[in-house]
Amino acid sequence: MEALRGWLVPFLLPERCFDELFLRLHLLHVPCLKILLSKVLGYAIVAGSVMVKLPQVLKVAGARSGAGLSLPAVLLELLALGGSGAYRWARAFPFSAWGEALFLLLQTLTIAFLIQHFGGRTGRGLLLVAGYAALLGALLSPRTPLALTTLLQAANLPIIILSRLLQALANYRQGHTGQLSGVSTALLLGGALARIFTSLQETGDALLALTFAASAACNGLLLAQLLYYRGPRPPPQGD
Repeated sequence: MEALRGWLVPFLLPERCFDELFLRLHLLHVPCLKILLSKVLGYAIVAGSVMVKLPQVLKVAGARSGAGLSLPAVLLELLALGGSGAYRWARAFPFSAWGEALFLLLQTLTIAFLIQHFGGRTGRGLLLVAGYAALLGALLSPRTPLALTTLLQAANLPIIILSRLLQALANYRQGHTGQLSGVSTALLLGGALARIFTSLQETGDALLALTFAASAACNGLLLAQLLYYRGPRPPPQGD
């Protein structure tokens, strides 16, 4: 039992919940079950985030084109991910509450570089990666005021909405979704929905939960467009 305690505490359960569930055998202890569910979901989201945008990366790389993807939307998403990750890091939230931001950030940065690279602007892409790395390093510095990261987290709500709406507008104008990946969009929607619960349970941060709710709604819009525009892409119009 002590070996099990060492494995579960504190990664999945606090000490008191381990005692309730495994020593007193109160298997229907709702508060502790909610904590366990939140932790398991949190780590599952972090693990899944390693591959959430991989389908999108592979789709762009395979087509050697970022056609249909809105670069301003991708850049805004990078800003939102950096601000959110820095906020959660500064508040010392557990890894299960912020780990996916790191992996999503790395994959989104890769997509931004590929859009530039396949657009014949490799130099700009490299400058983007270097500049973003410097910005992220500054945000994660212990010298960065908590008030600044809190402001960035608050700004995430309009940033996320704007970034998704820019992509939705690009889809509407083109009449197709280009290289936008349906798998990645569906996974982002599912992850955002799960994060609403885990954020409230693990951090009690209503601002964070509201941000994920907005993200879920916007990803739902993009998924609806993917379903609406599915099928062969219309041929380009001649002169």
